[in-house]
Parts: sequence; C-alpha cells; structure tokens
Amino acid sequence: MAVRKLSLDDFLDEEYYALIGIHCVIEDYRLAFLINKTLDIKLKRKSEDVTNPSLSTAYSIFEWVDQKQLTTYHLVANTCKVQHDNLKQQSNSLFGEDTAGATNYYLLPEYKKVNYLLKIETEFQHKEKKILNKILKIPQVVTAYSIAADTLKSKDNLIFN
Repeated sequence: MAVRKLSLDDFLDEEYYALIGIHCVIEDYRLAFLINKTLDIKLKRKSEDVTNPSLSTAYSIFEWVDQKQLTTYHLVANTCKVQHDNLKQQSNSLFGEDTAGATNYYLLPEYKKVNYLLKIETEFQHKEKKILNKILKIPQVVTAYSIAADTLKSKDNLIFN
C-alpha cells in the first residue's frame, strides 16, 4: 500500500508585498491625505487600530483596496507612545513627588527611526519603485526607502487582517 504525504508548503503561497519606510514628522491623517493626492488612491482610517493588548499599544492604520489593480495599501504608524504613572517615590526627589512618563513602542523595532510604514500587497512587483519615487516628491517627507520584508524579525506585526 502506497503512502502519500502532503506538505503544507504545497498549499500556502507566500503573498508578495512591498514595504516602504517613511520618515516625516507630520500627523498620520495629513500624510494619508498627501499620499492619496500623490498616488491617486483613497486611503481611509480603519475603525480599529493595530493593537497589542499586552503592551497597551495602538498604532493608527489607513487602508485602501484597489479592486481594479488587485492591490491593497496599508499606511500604519510605526511608533506608539504609552503614558504611564510612576507612583514610587524617587530617591533623588526631595519631596517624594509622583512622576509621570511615557514609553515609546515600535511596530517594527528594527526600524525605530521610521515614522510610518506603507505596505503594498500586489501581484505586480514593478509598482514599488514608481510609488517610492512619487512619495519622495512629497515636500513633507524627509526620506523614504524600501524595506526588505523577508529579513525582518518582527514581520508577524505586519499582518493586519
């Protein structure tokens, strides 16, 4: 009797996506507006942010699905600042005042200097360079560059569905 072995790799295809890191200091909604205008797309804020309950983080996300080109665009913030209260008495404080502070968390800790990430899920790999060149022409964008998604340690953070 012959034994057949099925591999899960036969059924799962890695979906290609381009990832662009964007450095700029403007608000997320303003960047989404400028990208919409430049790329002629329609990014809209999703009702739910990308969250990590264990760290109490929430990253803003904008999405647009282009049915004609079979392309999905995601613009997501890479940084999240979480406010916390430190109720312990500090040893260097004369009067033992309560202190408050904030901690920065990153969606992709490998790229802490990147403010926003543009993820483009598409069948066509040649679009990335054209999109990158258009983003670089936005005056408020300091710089933007492609990120090799296959080398990321935290690429599971980029699953938005």
